[in-house]
Amino acid sequence: MSRSMMTTRPRIHAIYIASSAGAPMQALEQANLIPGQGIQGDRYAQGTGAFSQSQPVKIRHISLIAQAGIAIANEWLESGEEPQFSDSETRRNIVLSNISPDELNQLLGKTFLLGNIACKGTELCTPCQRPAQLVNKPSFMDAFEGRGGLRAEILQSGSINIGDLLTYIQEASS
Repeated sequence: MSRSMMTTRPRIHAIYIASSAGAPMQALEQANLIPGQGIQGDRYAQGTGAFSQSQPVKIRHISLIAQAGIAIANEWLESGEEPQFSDSETRRNIVLSNISPDELNQLLGKTFLLGNIACKGTELCTPCQRPAQLVNKPSFMDAFEGRGGLRAEILQSGSINIGDLLTYIQEASS
C-alpha cells in the first residue's frame, strides 16, 4: 500500500538555490541536504539569506511550492494584465508537480520524504514583497496568498534529484 496521502504522485519538478540574499536563483539537477542547515550552497544554509537574522528565529532549511500554485497565481496576474512569475522568481527551493497548494499546505507539522530524505513541514510561506522587489514585478503577495509554499526542516542528510517523489509518512500515535 502506498504511503502517499495524495491521489497523484507529487514529484520534484525543479530545484533552486541562491548563493546569497538577492542573488539570482540557480537551477540544480541534484542538491545535497544538510540537517540543521539547508541545501548545500544555498543562502539559508550559509546564514546569508535576507531573513536569516530575523527574530524570532524560524527554520528556513528548505522551501517548497506547488507548480499548480504558481500556475494559479500567474492566471490571476494575467487577468489583471500584470507580469507573471517564473518558478525561480518565487524564491522557493523546490517546485513540486502533481500536488495542489492545499495538499502542500496540509504537510504543515507533518513528516514527509523528498526522495529518501525525511523533512518536516514547519511553517507556511506567507507571501512577502521580497520576490516582487527583486524582479520589479508587483502583486506577488496578492497572487500567491494561500499558495506561497511551505518551509521545512531537513531531518537527515542526503541528496535529492529532479523527478524524486514526495511521500507522506504516517506518524505513529503516542
